Amino acid sequence: MQSPVSHDRVWIDKQTPEVFHALSDVALAVRNAAAAVDLGRAVMELVNVRVSQLNGCAYCLDAHHRAALEAGVTAQQLAVLDAWQRSPNLYSEQEQAALILAETVTSLPGEECMQRRYAAARQHLSDDQMSVLIWAAATMGTFNRVSILSKHPVRVRKEN
Repeated sequence: MQSPVSHDRVWIDKQTPEVFHALSDVALAVRNAAAAVDLGRAVMELVNVRVSQLNGCAYCLDAHHRAALEAGVTAQQLAVLDAWQRSPNLYSEQEQAALILAETVTSLPGEECMQRRYAAARQHLSDDQMSVLIWAAATMGTFNRVSILSKHPVRVRKEN
């Protein structure tokens, strides 16, 4: 089989599609679980964008920025997401808790910091919501790595 490549990179999603499809199934399960525990698409897309920011995944940032806008996240929320803790008035308590959890899952800080962040998130999220958000951030991080390591290009589009 000819190896799909981007410059010098193997597109692992195309090279081993059965694994990528399984990862996509996990993402769908996370999305369904989120809906079942009252985590709206806007919260989930904020998590996807924030995880992608932290991991530096241009492809996922492009895709999830658009998805976030479609889900009702405001352009202002997206513009300051990298500094969300300095503008908490733009985010609900649930969104702030989700972002704390997303950053914790992505960066895996030391145990003391992790415990503080986890406790802060638990004040505004149920156990089910905590679980779903941890799965969401971990899954997004995996997609980031697939795109970064495969060197998926961001296609230029004409904006309206």
